[in-house]
Amino acid sequence: MKPTFKPKTKLGKLSIALIVLIPALFFIGMHSVVFYGPSGKTILQDIILRPAVSLPMLTGFLFGILAFLFGIIALIKKKDLSVLVFISTFIGFLFILFLLGEVLFPH
Repeated sequence: MKPTFKPKTKLGKLSIALIVLIPALFFIGMHSVVFYGPSGKTILQDIILRPAVSLPMLTGFLFGILAFLFGIIALIKKKDLSVLVFISTFIGFLFILFLLGEVLFPH
């Protein structure tokens, strides 16, 4: 199958759509900080104290991981060899790499 620029499968399109939504969710989360006081000591406390900040950020992070999974399925199982799916899968991989770094080397 010849590589194309746009995806042909629904999973490939969904992977790209999730990656496109991430900056909007991060923007909402970052600009909601001014409405709240100090953050919580844990993620659960932060969700309770500042939901407009933490929920869009966590949702954006989840979308990054899902974009990776959907992109891998589109590439391997559905043979959707499009440039945009490769890019969205790579960005999703970076999200997973960041998550592993946070878990393995907490600060």
